[in-house]
Amino acid sequence: MKHSVILDYNHCRGCTTCIKNCPTEAIRVRSGKAKILNVRCIDCGKCIRVCPHRAIKSISDDLSKLEDFEYRVALPDPVLYGQFQHLDDIDIVLNGLLAIGFQKVFETARAAEMLSDYARHSISSGEERVLPQISSACPAIVRLIGIRFPKLIPNVAPTIAPVELAAILARREAVKETGLPPEKIGVFAIVPCSAQVTAAHSPVGLQEPVLDGAFAIRDIYLRLLGPMKDLKEVRPLSSAGIMGVGWAYCGGESAARLGEPYLAVDGIENCIQMLEEIEDGRLPEADFIELAACTQGCVGGCLTVENPYGARMRIKNLMKGLPVSRNRFDYRGGDRELVKSDREIQYVPAFLLDQDRAAALEKMIRVEELQRTLPGLDCGSCGAPSCHALAEDVVQGRATVEDCIFKVRERMQYMAGTGDADEYLPAPFRQRKREIRAGGRRGEGGP
Repeated sequence: MKHSVILDYNHCRGCTTCIKNCPTEAIRVRSGKAKILNVRCIDCGKCIRVCPHRAIKSISDDLSKLEDFEYRVALPDPVLYGQFQHLDDIDIVLNGLLAIGFQKVFETARAAEMLSDYARHSISSGEERVLPQISSACPAIVRLIGIRFPKLIPNVAPTIAPVELAAILARREAVKETGLPPEKIGVFAIVPCSAQVTAAHSPVGLQEPVLDGAFAIRDIYLRLLGPMKDLKEVRPLSSAGIMGVGWAYCGGESAARLGEPYLAVDGIENCIQMLEEIEDGRLPEADFIELAACTQGCVGGCLTVENPYGARMRIKNLMKGLPVSRNRFDYRGGDRELVKSDREIQYVPAFLLDQDRAAALEKMIRVEELQRTLPGLDCGSCGAPSCHALAEDVVQGRATVEDCIFKVRERMQYMAGTGDADEYLPAPFRQRKREIRAGGRRGEGGP
């Protein structure tokens, strides 16, 4: 799988900030540069936000890709609407998209309303499901479950993401309207995060991609500013209501299910904590769990422009003039299977020590033994996020024990005899002297 999160080695200084913040321990620092373990990366974008040197970034499709198609359809995420200050009409944004090279706009919020209606119908009809059901809307969370919480895979809702349903329906409409073959119609999502860029090319719940590409909101935002100001006519293009636009922030999807007991959790660390509790059997008193990897939901994506709290406020203001819902799912049209995933979520054994069970048990014992000899400070100076991760890397041949600065100190003390190796450690890790140097100066700087 090709990830959208990449490293720029020219900017990386090996500061270890990223390794301490990665929720799946997918990053190591070796030879002064960070390295991503691709099998563990879920493209959540946490490392992008915390990197002080901007060495980690997300690569979305280039806008020049539009030229490969005769007819181009834009699928704007409702998060886009919250990026513009003093915006009072969604149609201004949608008309701006037509002005920058798209021939058609199909709102992702429209597909979100259909999925909400489908969910309400499934609940009322008593359709069998594993509770609590976990939302499948956030691809980073779905990949996280596939890597760290395989027991919860049956709990994930068996429906595709709104942007995927929007792509399928938009292409159908475009074929009918233009008479062009599907391959000459380019359907592009305008997304707020790196996980959705990756999912556009490697979908979690579909056998084949339904999108031709994904553009970052921050890139489209810059292109839209001029054309939106120069619009001479604003045609009514908006086709979604409060329920669809509300999916832009955490809790919007849950609220659109109307009355079902739910929990809405944002932030990758909070989501992990909730998944751990569900896995341990401490089930919350809710039938539906909405998990969003980003702060405040999709409005907090790493490819957005505005502060997530401000963007959420603007979206709520725009929703005041909208109807509750404008779209219903067509149960009679034979599209019942359209919203369902055609591929089961795959368990990715990213943390498996060995394919052979006996060998894996042996390695696990060695990891535990080695970890007991390490200081347990999880300082990150070795280039691994924790002492356990370093022990695992050593056993797997990705590192050596000497990568630990405390092990180096022990070796130096042994070789030097009476020498003092503490001076080679960073100040916070030096051992406190039992006595202040000759003459003692206890009154200066504390006891």
